[in-house]
Amino acid sequence: MSFTAKLSDIVGPTNVLTGAEAAPFLTDWRNRFTGRAIAVVRPGTTQQVADVVRACADHGVPLVPQGGNTGLCGGATPDDSGQAVVLLTSRLNRVRAVDTVNDTMTVEAGCILQAVQERATAEGRFFPLSLGAEGSCTIGGNLATNAGGTGVLRYGNMRDLTLGLEVVGADGEIWDGLRGLRKDNTGYDLRDLYVGSEGTLGIITAAIIKLFPQPAARCTALLALSSADQAIELLARARSGFAASLTGFELMAGVCLQMVTRTYPAQRLPFEGPSAAAPWYALLEISDAESEAHARERFEVVLGEAIEAGEADDAVVAENIAQSKALWHLRESITLAQAEAGKSIKHDVSLPISQIPHFVQETDALLQQRFPGLVNMTFGHLGDGNLHYNVGTSSAFGDADMLANQDAIYALVHDRVHAFGGSISAEHGVGQLKVGELARYKSTQELKIMSLLKRSLDPQCILNPGKVLPSYWCSPNA
Repeated sequence: MSFTAKLSDIVGPTNVLTGAEAAPFLTDWRNRFTGRAIAVVRPGTTQQVADVVRACADHGVPLVPQGGNTGLCGGATPDDSGQAVVLLTSRLNRVRAVDTVNDTMTVEAGCILQAVQERATAEGRFFPLSLGAEGSCTIGGNLATNAGGTGVLRYGNMRDLTLGLEVVGADGEIWDGLRGLRKDNTGYDLRDLYVGSEGTLGIITAAIIKLFPQPAARCTALLALSSADQAIELLARARSGFAASLTGFELMAGVCLQMVTRTYPAQRLPFEGPSAAAPWYALLEISDAESEAHARERFEVVLGEAIEAGEADDAVVAENIAQSKALWHLRESITLAQAEAGKSIKHDVSLPISQIPHFVQETDALLQQRFPGLVNMTFGHLGDGNLHYNVGTSSAFGDADMLANQDAIYALVHDRVHAFGGSISAEHGVGQLKVGELARYKSTQELKIMSLLKRSLDPQCILNPGKVLPSYWCSPNA
């Protein structure tokens, strides 16, 4: 029996895709990476995943897990050798259980994030992970990259939102760690090992995630700022004034929102005069456990004090849900507007919050000095120190210039991030985009420990090879 026939035997012939049927799954969302594969398989159960992995292990065939294919670092795209199998989790899309007393939901890896949010709402609960791709990204992908999104300040990353996992290892064995426990000190925390490993240590097939009470009210405000330093002062006041009610604090350069309103004329900034062209904006959201009136009163007091203290220049508070959605839509449209504007380089970095204004000021200046005409388009989750420090083109620095200088731009930005004590990957993962960078910024000891883990759990190196760790560190002689 041929290898592909064996795969068909496991998942059924209609769930083994080749040729034109497989093509949509061989290129990443950004069209940056395109690979080839023996086949694309769609298992429908955890046991089928295990059987596919075992078949790949028996034949020495690499395996690339893929969820919604919304990643930004090529972590779910095979290489161009054509020797791999892509394993789609799309058929693993059941909500297995909801426990409203324990505030947990057991979901399979192929569940779409938005569907999980909606199911939580239907159960009178709240699942707080929220990001731009929530209509198509999957829980498995969120776990694989330890996704963050806009609510990290209050609720944490995906690792913090997960209690238990079900994982298929490189040998096809299933680890059932689906325990909805908030305290379990019986040995090493295997959950944390797999979350964020991008499918290189095992394939996550299901998870128990945390649910929360639905807030009684949410309030959103957009503030115009003169500087990133002002944003740091405003964040400190918001943390003090709102405490745990502060669920979102987004920082956006004015050029980003102005690009959104140019690209999508139906969207507009809710300011007049100088505030409509401010150099920076902050988007704040609080979730209140009492009432809309209580939330709005707190908002107006704290934001009023901030403006009086010179920590913000102007503020608009959403009057209703529609206005709140419009403010968030401005923020969520930045990435799409950048794609419309031309080539861009995306840096998903994290820094000590106190260092962000200095990093932005110094790195902006260095980039402009070395690459005149390049456009700095910074935005991100200031509350947890995660910046999407993106750079784009202009009439003086076009697509060809960006392509010719992309390696030098990456190096300059990442060197500055490292110098400020930051990380070159905050929530998008490493994938294949940044795999070559790790040796530059990780210590040899860190890489050695990661290598030992990889080779212990995946001795054949068949699970998503070429991602996260450079190939050398996966070899037996590393």
